[in-house]
Amino acid sequence: MQDQKKISTLKRFRYISMAEGASFLILLFIAMPLKYTMDMPLAVKYVGWAHGILFMVYVYLVFPTRSILNWTFRRTLFALIASVLPFGPFLFDRKIKNQLKEFEVTNA
Repeated sequence: MQDQKKISTLKRFRYISMAEGASFLILLFIAMPLKYTMDMPLAVKYVGWAHGILFMVYVYLVFPTRSILNWTFRRTLFALIASVLPFGPFLFDRKIKNQLKEFEVTNA
């Protein structure tokens, strides 16, 4: 039962992580160029708003995820730093996938 909670926590964090990373890339590489090259500021307004919410949810979820999965300070710090780098959540996702595989193998 405990492993099932860890798996569901990790999956939830992974979904938010991917959504936050994707929204950041859309903001940087689609919405910002639209604003400054085609004078379309609404793209940044709406994508930025969605990204801001996803970023706050990501940072909020790092701490309960850390607690449930017994992450080290280093892994927690890496998760937080990954949230401010354009491709950071995708790089951190590799570590999450490895940990998820470990739980699924021991739970099978």
